[in-house]
Amino acid sequence: MTLPTKPAEGQDSYQVVMPKLGLTMTEATLVEWLKADGDPVEKGEPLFLLESDKSTLEIEAPASGTLRILVPAGETVAVHTPIARLGRGPEGGSREPGIRHQAPASPSPVSDALIPDTRSLIPGTRSSIAASPKARALARHLGVSLAGIDGTGARGMIVAADVERGGRAVKASPVASRLADQSGLDLSAVAGSGPSGRIMRQDVEEALALRREGFAPAAGEALSPGPERGLQPLGGLRAIIAERLSASWRERPHVTLTTEADATNLVSARQQLTAELGQKVAYDALLVALVARALREQPQVNARLAEGGIEQLPQINIGVAVDTERGLLVPVVRDAAARSLVQIQRALAELVERAMAGRSLPDDLSGGTFTITNLGMFEIDAFTPIINPPESAILGVGRIVARPVAVDRQVVVRDMVTLSLSFDHRLIDGAPAARFLQRVKQLVERPFALALF
Repeated sequence: MTLPTKPAEGQDSYQVVMPKLGLTMTEATLVEWLKADGDPVEKGEPLFLLESDKSTLEIEAPASGTLRILVPAGETVAVHTPIARLGRGPEGGSREPGIRHQAPASPSPVSDALIPDTRSLIPGTRSSIAASPKARALARHLGVSLAGIDGTGARGMIVAADVERGGRAVKASPVASRLADQSGLDLSAVAGSGPSGRIMRQDVEEALALRREGFAPAAGEALSPGPERGLQPLGGLRAIIAERLSASWRERPHVTLTTEADATNLVSARQQLTAELGQKVAYDALLVALVARALREQPQVNARLAEGGIEQLPQINIGVAVDTERGLLVPVVRDAAARSLVQIQRALAELVERAMAGRSLPDDLSGGTFTITNLGMFEIDAFTPIINPPESAILGVGRIVARPVAVDRQVVVRDMVTLSLSFDHRLIDGAPAARFLQRVKQLVERPFALALF
């Protein structure tokens, strides 16, 4: 993501400010500078990482010049606060003593992307691996370690084709991948502590500590300090989740209704749609579509408690809970009732991809009016989900599993799913909530009714 800049007054430089990336965003933490103070920066290069309430984003340089850092990494600042300057010419963005400057490189007929940065050969600076910016970006996107990849570019530089051809895919967070890249650490030799074995930043830091102490993994083994990790501080996204859900539980009288639906037709519909569209249709996309239909028919569920009364919301924005390495995120499919299934599928895929990569935009995670949380992939049948404030209800979806059931007084095997609706009893009475859940069940059992949407 590229942010705008403006020339600093009285100087031949551009002022870089903390961007406002969402309507509700007021401040953000500058997690990491991807360039050092005094480094030359090219427009479009990754410049820094910022972290807002629930997302970490990589911000690109909006202009070329010499970097003068005004705010160090780790600081939380308000939006529109100047955090750096990009200066032109050998003086760069600052005339203060003690700041390192570097004259701009002389013109060359060879593309800069093919010339390795000589600073990458100096221990403790940017990286010990020569790779083009495109190759580094692709490696971070794919979760691929650059260590061990043979470069075919100029002077042995790793280019994007080398990453695609010879990269070893690993599950790693973007920050962990970047740290391993900078340190020349092979991620395939690191044990991950995150969800599904994903390698986190602390795993890389601990592996580097072991490497400095002279430890190296045997063949087939991974660098790991062991399972004991001690007390983990309650901060960042985990603290936000704890605060919001605790407040939801204290302030809202939760009631949960549970029903069982025959999902055989839903399974069949998904298979047919996948074959017709040539891409796998997610169950969550189908659930968003049918829940949007039910909410349009029964708008009293699409409501929130406002000052002076209950506000029925004109737009149906459905959030889908996503388990990420940083914690639970709820990206929102906006105006779901006005979208086709194909549009919902596409929008949801993009939202989930950004959430899993830790690159959700602030607006991706705000404005929801109803939430769906699906634990079926974990073989969970039923549960009591907690309402995502300020919404009035949340639908919990269990696994789809073949069970013997009675149909027309005959025992047959059908694909069954359990649906759990938690609702705020201040806003919705039991009977309207039951009618809504009943309608969701009907649409699960008759998904082709969506064609009438």
